[in-house]
Amino acid sequence: MSESVEQKAEPEITGPLAGVRVLDLTRLLPGGFATAMLADLGAEVIKVEQPGTGDYMRWDDPKIGEESAHNWTNDRNKKSITLNLKDPKAVEALKKLAETADVVFEGFRPGVVDRLGVGYQDIKKINPKIVYCSLTGYGQDGPLVKEPGHDLNYAARAGITSITGPRDGVPALIGVQIADLGGGALMSLTGILSALYRAATTGEGDHVDVAMTDGAFAWTSIWMGDHFATGEVPKAGEMMLNGASPCYQVYECSDGKYLTVAAVEEQFFAVVCEVVGRPELKSTQFETDKIELWREIFREKSRDEWLELFKGHDACVGPVNDFAEAAADPQLNHREMIVELERPGYGKFKQIGTPIKLKEHPAQVRTPSPGLGEHTVEILTEAGLSRDEIAELTS
Repeated sequence: MSESVEQKAEPEITGPLAGVRVLDLTRLLPGGFATAMLADLGAEVIKVEQPGTGDYMRWDDPKIGEESAHNWTNDRNKKSITLNLKDPKAVEALKKLAETADVVFEGFRPGVVDRLGVGYQDIKKINPKIVYCSLTGYGQDGPLVKEPGHDLNYAARAGITSITGPRDGVPALIGVQIADLGGGALMSLTGILSALYRAATTGEGDHVDVAMTDGAFAWTSIWMGDHFATGEVPKAGEMMLNGASPCYQVYECSDGKYLTVAAVEEQFFAVVCEVVGRPELKSTQFETDKIELWREIFREKSRDEWLELFKGHDACVGPVNDFAEAAADPQLNHREMIVELERPGYGKFKQIGTPIKLKEHPAQVRTPSPGLGEHTVEILTEAGLSRDEIAELTS
């Protein structure tokens, strides 16, 4: 993709973060997801990438044309510039941009940005209102501060993996990146928005230090609370919400598809029993030894036959959708969780929509992901650099 692409007028930004400028120094999924959410909410997100290579996700398979599908989803609504931050002149250019920024977001190992001269203290000197977010696996301090890792490492250390999977089985891999996204991206968003509010009201910025392991650990809240209270160690398949009860299960149906039953409340489980024609089983709601009986019951019909029978009943019963079914799900489509964007040269393509629904100032999926360095000239010219200086930095 060319590093100098003609710019098209963007749709009007209506989100609540319109006017907020974010310098995104992150790579890969967690930081990119967080800044995509900020961009959906109206922030101007400037993705600062390494010349030539950019964010590693740009080269992931599968590809649409020459570009990664991962990049298309993770970098929508953003602008891209290229700067080699090992070059002192590029560092000065970034600092020039930071003078007008509200947020700097980085995901390097602790100490790297300080060595480059763009750490929190460096940026705070030129912009006291800056909200500076550092997203790492283990945080900015502690015995694992220099340790590399990925989502699996963080979720497992936090205890989540130990309670995931079948009873008496091997701990299971989690199907989505809980630590990266839930523990990292969403916790970063919360910290950034909190610090932005304080900066707007007091004029003082802050350093938001988010560790994905910390965030994942926070997700264990109710089970860790039980452990603190009783001293017992929860295990996979032995608690009501992870496989020990008939009322909270995934059941296979006659067609090999699956159904979810989450009838935790007594009145909902009573409805389940009535619909399946077994009202005498109301007392089995939490009886682990009756799970196999319930499995036999749900194997009697196909998934869609069961869904039809449960339609209109308050029973907390639903389908296990595969990705194609989820993308076609009427509820998700009604909520505009699947949207389309127009991309020059490719036509229309689908995107996941924004889950945060605001009535007065809605979030938007406005523009496709930028090409590597697509906005370098535009942004650096605006920052006061000459074309010769920009050419020197990007050559």
